[in-house]
This record gives sequence, structure tokens and C-alpha cells, in this order.
Amino acid sequence: MEKLVLECKNLHKDFGKKEILKDVSLKVFEGDILGFIGPNGAGKTTTIKLILGLQSITKGEVKINGYDIQKDFTKAIAKVGTIVENPDLYMYLTGRENLKLIANLYKEVDNSRIDEVIKLVKLENRIDDKVSKYSLGMRQRLGIAQALLHAPNLLILDEPTNGLDPEGIKELRDLLKTLAEQENMAILISSHNLAELETFCNKVSIIKNGVIIETNNVADIKNSVGEKRIIEVNNTDEIITILEKYKDKIEIIDKKHFSMTIEKDEVPEVVKTLVNKNLLVYGVRKQKVTLEDAFLKKTGGNIID
Repeated sequence: MEKLVLECKNLHKDFGKKEILKDVSLKVFEGDILGFIGPNGAGKTTTIKLILGLQSITKGEVKINGYDIQKDFTKAIAKVGTIVENPDLYMYLTGRENLKLIANLYKEVDNSRIDEVIKLVKLENRIDDKVSKYSLGMRQRLGIAQALLHAPNLLILDEPTNGLDPEGIKELRDLLKTLAEQENMAILISSHNLAELETFCNKVSIIKNGVIIETNNVADIKNSVGEKRIIEVNNTDEIITILEKYKDKIEIIDKKHFSMTIEKDEVPEVVKTLVNKNLLVYGVRKQKVTLEDAFLKKTGGNIID
């Protein structure tokens, strides 16, 4: 049976009279990479701060490895590693020197553990160079190495891909997959890069206006919004009017193409309607639904009320 590492239960957070989080609950098990997504201002960073004990909880509870973050903070946080946006690094020191400084904060982190973490994040060839010579991706990997020194079983990352180029993002993605699959680590990651999250997260939790609207496997979340199809016609000017019944499912791409999120058995009716209105239908093809498509559909287009 999978071990439950992180559990947030019915979290509420008020700032004055404004309720920021409303009954937020989520679970992260060993080996999970849970993508935590939502529009700006939805409550992602606030939730992460409550999990880490950086802000007080108005109501509800957070348990990490069975320990309550409010009642037993030291034990709850003992096996947590985290980076919020960019890691804090000493640029004039080498990567190894940065790790040794952090290692001094823990009782049982020796040189062999430092070497083990360096190998894990694949910085062996550059670890003795000054951090000022590192790429952003290498600095992010070094930051994760710092977070891993004390052998946590929960890693929490808030917008870790900010500022990274495609190579840096790939390096981070490969590292996180390794940590989840080989180290059996539980990972909670908040990011706006939905296309990237889709490639390595096994689960996603969507938050909007301080409320979790869905938590599910990535495949199930995408399948729940239906199939997206691209339809080619001779003119798309009147498509919304002609297919008014489906107007909420239509997106005009250009003068000759539009997309619809409909099931296979709805296609004949759509084609018949178009032909009856004297439109020429040149083709219908299925397009893969992305996590971004599903996210926009479920959040109503990234709007904060």
C-alpha cells in the first residue's frame, strides 16, 4: 500500500475579512509527482506556505509523515525539502562549498552524503566551479541538491521552471522523475508551465479562487473534457451562429479552420448541420487534448473572480 506523505485537510486561510483558501484538501503519496495548478492569485503559494508552516492556518490541518505541522512542527518538517522559485546560493563559492554550508545545518550529513547528492543531480563535472559560472538550470539543480541533503521524502517546489531555458527545464524534469521513480520521493510542484507538467506529473490538483475544483490523474483530467477535433471548411465567418448549440465548445482558428470539443458520435450531426447551411466540409481530424486545454475548460479561461 502506498504511504501517505502529505495530507492537507479542509484548509482555510483568512487575511482580515478576506477568505483566501476555502476547504482545501489534497494528498501526496510516495512516488507521486502532483502538479498544483491554478490561475494567478488562486491560492497556490498560500497553500504551500501553510504546508511549510510559513503562515498560520486559520482552520484545518496539515500532516507530513503523520505529524501535524501546527502541533509538532519540528518532526513534521524534518523530512521536507523545498525551493520557492529560485534557490538562495552564494555565487562566489563553488557548488560543493554551497552544499557544505547547508550540510552544517544538519547533524548527520557528511561528505559521503554530499557526494551522493551531487551524483544524483548530475553535477559531478562542475561541482567545484564557482556558481557564478553555472547556467540557470545548473543552479536550480544545485538548489535541489541543497534541499535533498538531509534525505527528505517530500520535495515541494514553487514555480521551479521560472527563467529556465528548454535545456534547463528538461534537466529539471529528468531529475524529478528520477527522484519519484528511483528514490520513491513524494513531490508537490506548483507551476504555470502546464505543457511541461504534463510530461512528468502523474497527478494534478486544480485550484481556483481558493477552492480545489479537481484532483485526479493527468489522463483522467484530460479525458473528462471530451475530445478536441479540428474541422476544415471553406469559411468560418458564420460558424458560431450556425452551430449555436455548440458555441461554448467552439474555438475559431482561422478563416478555414475551427476546433470543437465534442465526442465522436456528435461529429455526424455537426457535419450535417454545416452541409445543410451550404458550407463545404473538407475534413475532420482528432487533436490531442492537452493539460492546458483541460485547465482552461475547467477554470473558465483562467479567470479570477
